[in-house]
Amino acid sequence: MFFSGGRTMDDSFFNDRQNKPVNNIKRREFLKYSIAAVGGAALLSAVPPGMRSMAWAAGSDKLETTKAKLGFIALTDAAPLFVADEKGFFKKHGMTDVEVLKQSSWGTTRDNLVLGSASNGIDGAHILTPMPYLISTGAMTANNIPTPMYILARLNLGGQCISVGQEYMDIKVGLDSTSFKAALEAKKASGKTVSAAMTFPGGTHDLWIRYWMAAGGINPNSDIATIVVPPAQMVANMKVGSMDTFCVCEPWNEQLINQKIGYTALTTSELWHNHPEKAFGMRADWVDANPNSTQALIMAVMEAQMYCEDPANREEVAKICSKRRWINAPFKDVVERMKGNFDYGTGRVVENSPHQMRYWKDHASYPYKSHDKWFLTEDIRWGYLPADLDMDAWVDKVNREDLWRSAAASLGVPAAQIPTSTSRGIEKFFDGKTFDPENPQAYLDSLAIKAIRA
Repeated sequence: MFFSGGRTMDDSFFNDRQNKPVNNIKRREFLKYSIAAVGGAALLSAVPPGMRSMAWAAGSDKLETTKAKLGFIALTDAAPLFVADEKGFFKKHGMTDVEVLKQSSWGTTRDNLVLGSASNGIDGAHILTPMPYLISTGAMTANNIPTPMYILARLNLGGQCISVGQEYMDIKVGLDSTSFKAALEAKKASGKTVSAAMTFPGGTHDLWIRYWMAAGGINPNSDIATIVVPPAQMVANMKVGSMDTFCVCEPWNEQLINQKIGYTALTTSELWHNHPEKAFGMRADWVDANPNSTQALIMAVMEAQMYCEDPANREEVAKICSKRRWINAPFKDVVERMKGNFDYGTGRVVENSPHQMRYWKDHASYPYKSHDKWFLTEDIRWGYLPADLDMDAWVDKVNREDLWRSAAASLGVPAAQIPTSTSRGIEKFFDGKTFDPENPQAYLDSLAIKAIRA
């Protein structure tokens, strides 16, 4: 079992954990692992008061409920939820009645999260990382009514792609979008419309394709129409010519190539290596009411992420993903990129790509607060959030990395696999831009194309 830094978790650890449900882990054992992970002297100061009461207050570590309704979109970065269901990780940790339910679009996911399971919606989801903030602030909800959300874990790093239509094969668009800019201008001059598709306003795919276009001088607010298309409908829409480019996760980029409708310009980790992508998010009221059940869910997701990361399991994970109940796509459209092999459809082929999706390695599961700040900054850049947003306050409210750490300690994750800081530090992008989470304004000031609200 592989962990960040290329280290391997020994089989005895994993096998032992497979047979130890979370509700049998005593508070004394929790304390032991927490001391190993955090450091004994700093433990109590590092764990928020609410978590201390959860772990040590008089009472029980019994699960408050064994039920949860979790949504997903048909994408390979939802694999940890598929695997947690199919390999029994939810049940192993006592969550015997978890329903993992397909959503037709990110808008549907949002609407069902706002409803909650009590109103026939869902409690949590595989979700675009900015969405819990856009829902919690009310920026992307009906009548701007907030629904408080928490981010409990990151589900993956990287693994998205930007694809373009076959009509641009002659220029073989890549990381540099300047040639694409010229081609779009020529098409517009002939009287035709040009459009770029993403999956949700202010979501990750929207931000990746905007960043890429803007870096090449394309203003996504004026030079091209941006449209919202559900992931599973991207290929069909490209086939009928309703878009020139799109950004989405797999298997839809690979399927585009296999159907000879277009090609991959770049993987998004070429824009920003090992960038954060999807999150495991839940309604705040569900988490607050069910702290022990929440920990069980996080632990199940973590173990599923470890399983997905292991190269020995990648073909099996691809088979699981391809099933009708999950993605419902041909195995051949899923497996190669799941294994890290990228045929861009232009003659460029990369085996075992350094830009492949990570589920556990490189701290993929840990929700760095610094990463959430970048997403908020980009959503400010494009006018989805106000410029005066108190980013630190919102990140502290929504990002529950403390719950992730607690689950990691209960699971016995080695201390070396638990980040020592909530920040990954200064991030670097392909075009030379840098993001210092301590100074987001400097990053915003460095960007030539933006649409910040007055």
